[in-house]
Amino acid sequence: MSDLDKRLEALEARLERLEKLLAGGAPPRPVAPPAEEDPGFVFEPLDEPPLAGRRRPHPPKRTTIPPRAPRARPSRQLSVTNILGWGGVAALVLAAAYLVKLGIDLGWLSPARQIGLTVLGALGLIGTGIALRRADRGYASLLPAGGVVILFLATYGAHLYYRLIPVPLAAGAIILVCLGSLWLCRFFESELYALFAVAGSYSAPLLLAGLRGSILDLAIYFSAWALVFSIYAVWVGRRLVYLVALYLGLIIFDLVWRFDWAATARHHWVEAFGFQCVQFVIFAGATTAFSIRRASPLDRNTALAHLPALLIFYVLQYTLLDRFLPAWAPWIAVASAAVLALAYWGVRRSLGGESSGGRLLLSSYVALVMLHAGYLQSVPLRWQPWVGLVLAAVVAGHTLARGGRYALGWPILGAVGLIYASNLMRVVLLADLARVPGSGLLVIAYAAELYGGFWLVRRARLNERWAIALVYGGHVCAMAAAVHLFANQLAVSLCWGLLALACLFLALARRDKILGQSSLLVFAASAAKVLLYDLAGAPPLVRIACLLVLGVSFYLGGWLYKRVSALEEKPG
Repeated sequence: MSDLDKRLEALEARLERLEKLLAGGAPPRPVAPPAEEDPGFVFEPLDEPPLAGRRRPHPPKRTTIPPRAPRARPSRQLSVTNILGWGGVAALVLAAAYLVKLGIDLGWLSPARQIGLTVLGALGLIGTGIALRRADRGYASLLPAGGVVILFLATYGAHLYYRLIPVPLAAGAIILVCLGSLWLCRFFESELYALFAVAGSYSAPLLLAGLRGSILDLAIYFSAWALVFSIYAVWVGRRLVYLVALYLGLIIFDLVWRFDWAATARHHWVEAFGFQCVQFVIFAGATTAFSIRRASPLDRNTALAHLPALLIFYVLQYTLLDRFLPAWAPWIAVASAAVLALAYWGVRRSLGGESSGGRLLLSSYVALVMLHAGYLQSVPLRWQPWVGLVLAAVVAGHTLARGGRYALGWPILGAVGLIYASNLMRVVLLADLARVPGSGLLVIAYAAELYGGFWLVRRARLNERWAIALVYGGHVCAMAAAVHLFANQLAVSLCWGLLALACLFLALARRDKILGQSSLLVFAASAAKVLLYDLAGAPPLVRIACLLVLGVSFYLGGWLYKRVSALEEKPG
C-alpha cells in the first residue's frame, strides 16, 4: 500500500470517529496539524490518543492572573452581628462611664483626670478598631464609631459641665473630631462617621453658646462646614453627607435665628437671607457636581430625598422675605427656580441624557413657585379666573404640540390643573364674579375652552378619559353660562334643551359616541331643574311652557340617542 493510500485511510478513520462523536454530543477540539500536512485545523476527539508514530506538540502554558477580588464594603443591613456589635460598644461606653463615676465618688479622679481618661478610652477604641480592620473591616468599624461619640461627649462635657476649657478650645476640639470622623469615613468606607461629623459640627452652636456671638459669625461657621461636607461628599461619592448637612444647616440656623435674634430681627434679616442664599447655591452646586463627576444623575428616589429640603428652604426664605421685603419675595423665588433650572440644564448637557429624578425635582419646585409666589401672591383675586383660563390654554397647546407628551412634568401639570379647577368651580358656582372684569364673557370662554380641548383631544386620538372630563366640564360650564346670562327660567331651560340636542346632532355628524352619551347629563339636569325648581311657585303658563320644552327636547333626544347608540365610534 502506498503512502498516499495510508494517509487516505487514516483520514477516513478520523472522519468516521468524528461522525460518531458528533452523534454522541461530545465536543471536539482543534489540534495543530503535523508539519507535512496543509495548514489548518484537524479535529481530534478528547478521549482518543494521538496516532502512533506522531507526536502532538504540547500547547504553550498559559499563565492566568486571578482577578482581583473587589474590596468589600461594610454591610448596611441590620443583622444580628451588627446588633451584638453595637450592644458591645454601648456596654463598653457605659462601663467607662460607671468607672469614671465610681472614681469621682471615691475621690480617685478629679474632673481633669476624668476627661483625660475618657479621651484615652475613646482613642483606645479607635486604635483597636483600626488594628482589627484586617479581620473584619465592617465589624471592626463599630469600635471607632463608639470612640467618636465619646470624644464628642468628652469635649462638650469639659466645656459645659466642668468649665475646664474655653469656647475657642472646645470649638477647635469639635473641628478636629469632625475631621477625624471624615478620615474614618474614608478609611472604613462607611457613611456613619461622616454623619457623626455632620451632627457634631452642626450641633456645636446649640451647645457652645460662644459660637453664636453674632448672626454673621454663625452664618460663616455653617457655610464653611457646608463647603467642607459638599466637597467631601463629591470626593467619596456619598450624597447622604451633603444632604444631611443641608437639612441640619437650614433647620438649626433658623432655630437659633428665631430664638436668639427674634427681638432684633429687623436689624439682622439681611444676614439670614444671605445665609439662605449661600446654602442654596452651595448645595445646588454640590448636587450638580456630584451628578457630573460621578456620572450619576438623580433617580426618582434620590430626588424625593432632596425635595423636602427644597420645600424647607422655600418656606423659610419666603417667610423671611414676606416679612421684610414683600415686594421682592415673588421675584426672588422665581430667581431661585431659575438657578435650579440652570443646574439641571448643566447636568443634562454634561451627561448627554435625561434625568428623571432631576426633572421631577425641578418641575416640583417650579410648580411650587408658580402656584404660591406666581399665582396666589402676585395675581389679584379679580384677575385670577382669567389667568387660569390663559394658563391652561398655554399648557394644553404646548402639550398638544409635543404629540400629547407631558414635557412640563406632572407637578407643573398638577399645579396648572389645581389653578384651573379652582377657577372653574368659581365660574360654575358664580362665586364672587361681580368684581371680575368681563364676567359674562368669562363663563362663555371657559365653556368654549373646554369644548375646544375636547375637540383637540378627539382629533389627536389621545386618552379618552381626558376627552370625557373635558366634554362633561364643558356642559356644566355652558349650563352655568345660561344661568348667568338669562334671568328667565324658561330661557334657561330652552338653552339647556338646545344644548342637549346640539350634542346629539354633532355626535351623529361626527360619529362620536362619547359626545352623544354626554348629552344625558344635560337632559338629567334639565329634568331636575324643571321638576324641582321651575314648577314650584311659577305661574301656570310658565309651568306649561317649561313642560313643553322639556317634553319636546326629551322626545327628540330619545329619537336621536337611539341612532347615536348604534354608532360604531370613529373619533376625529
